[in-house]
Amino acid sequence: MWQTLVTPVDLYCERGGPEFWAEPVNALTNMAFLVAGLWGVREVRRRGTGIYAEMLAWWVMAIGIGSALFHTFANHVTVWADVLPIAGFTLAYTLFNLRRFLGMKWGKAIAIFFAFYAVTGLLTWAVPDWLRQASNGTTGYLPPFLALAFFGAWVAASGNRAGWYNLAGSAIFVVSVIFRTIDPLVCGSFPLGTHFLWHILNGLMLGVLLAAAARFGKVGQ
Repeated sequence: MWQTLVTPVDLYCERGGPEFWAEPVNALTNMAFLVAGLWGVREVRRRGTGIYAEMLAWWVMAIGIGSALFHTFANHVTVWADVLPIAGFTLAYTLFNLRRFLGMKWGKAIAIFFAFYAVTGLLTWAVPDWLRQASNGTTGYLPPFLALAFFGAWVAASGNRAGWYNLAGSAIFVVSVIFRTIDPLVCGSFPLGTHFLWHILNGLMLGVLLAAAARFGKVGQ
């Protein structure tokens, strides 16, 4: 079983073999997450937004580290280092929207949180296999996109400018999804692929979300 878990996987255009440094650009562009996270920590501390917002910034750096592990030690174990920090940040930021930007009590926030992810989980599960394959598995990121768009619109409608940052993040995310989707399609003409642009744009997107947390995420703001 362990042998199966550490079997090398090849999911992206740039990877030409099982070697550690087979995806140098994909690996190095994870610096975008580290830069966004460090900037976020600085902004949160400078504005005194609190530990919850700072935790989100450190989480962004964890996304970069996990992704870098996957793009160097590409196997069935490190794929979880790539996926789990992204999922965790998505859930934590949704609660941040509900608690800090919309000012909800814990009970109401938790109820809406579970209802939202139950619905988006069903929508993601219902995506047909042909679309999942055609999108290079990117349909799995449907819940984070819907969270940014839905709660962004809600927060903006409430009069909190943080909602517009969420909506800007969702727009950036659409572009980054395109580059993740077309990566296997361009291998013949562009062996480097386009996955590295997914990293860069998502680093930008997360920086925008951290800016919202730092600027508008104080308790009672």
